[in-house]
Amino acid sequence: MKRRNHLCLIVTTMGTLFLLMVVLYGSINSQQSETSGLKPDYRLLGRPLYKLDINWPKYPELFSGEVFGVAVNQYAGVVYVAQRGETVPKVLVFTTDGEFLQAWNTSTLEMPHGIFLADAASNPTVWVTDVGNGPYGHSIKQYSPSGKLLQVLGSMGEAGSGINPLQFDQPAEIFVHISGEIYIVDGDGGINNRLIKLSKDLEVQWMHGEKGQGLAQFYIPHSVAVDNYQRVWVADRGNKRIQVFNSVTGDWLGTWGSCFNEDAPYSVRLTPDQKYFVVVQLNTNQISLLEAPPVGVIGQCQVVSVIQLAEDVKPHLVDLDLKTGALYVAEIGAQQAQKFTPFSLGTGFL
Repeated sequence: MKRRNHLCLIVTTMGTLFLLMVVLYGSINSQQSETSGLKPDYRLLGRPLYKLDINWPKYPELFSGEVFGVAVNQYAGVVYVAQRGETVPKVLVFTTDGEFLQAWNTSTLEMPHGIFLADAASNPTVWVTDVGNGPYGHSIKQYSPSGKLLQVLGSMGEAGSGINPLQFDQPAEIFVHISGEIYIVDGDGGINNRLIKLSKDLEVQWMHGEKGQGLAQFYIPHSVAVDNYQRVWVADRGNKRIQVFNSVTGDWLGTWGSCFNEDAPYSVRLTPDQKYFVVVQLNTNQISLLEAPPVGVIGQCQVVSVIQLAEDVKPHLVDLDLKTGALYVAEIGAQQAQKFTPFSLGTGFL
């Protein structure tokens, strides 16, 4: 009798474990199936921090060109998507819920590259870097949320390296700090390889502008971000590294390169809690989250999580909703922008 009861207990336990595995497997597959349909497949490697929102946007067919950049207003719940093409609207505007709001049919944008939402809380404006070679190119433009041109930095249609007046040659990206200070990486393959800091009055504060592989030299500086600890982080694409500078003095602080042996960093952005950097690598179709170092330390980069996208998606630049933590990715190859949402703590992990 005891032997029979023991056997029954073993069978019951094994059955329970089997059912648990079936439920868990079904849960995992249900989350992985979010990548089916029109969305590219993706895999999560390392610590799972983000998952794809398959419902954003609600009308993906509105993407009609190569998507190069994305910017988020966390207070208004609005996402701006910059795209290229001869006859396509250069900026599409969606809500963070995926509803389409409007398209900018402006003629003052030729080839958008980077896009940034500044002063979101009080007086939001949208900055766009233009790498075109026509009469409106080689410049950085400030627009109202509805697409009205407000201001132009640089000499439109004239590539150059001048400081007074300020000139650009294929400016890659702009970052406007909450203080009003402006950081620009100038040189998406043009003659310039510069990191420029402007005051809120648009006066040059400091600059690094030498091409090369040495400290504070660049080869195709592609993206820039400033953290809460007076550090400027630059994706030095051609040198396959990220360089770090003091935002006040411009002094070089360090370099990250060990994470980019296979492919260069194209973007650099911080999560709202300042714990992670979001870096995309276009040729390997990866979105990597790197651990942000504490104050006073640069150290070496450490990859915490990777979103491996499908082949030929070609992620380019990113932005984050600083209220919800949602991640938006501009994808040149897939000709779309995608939204990834953070996993809730303790639930939803793959």
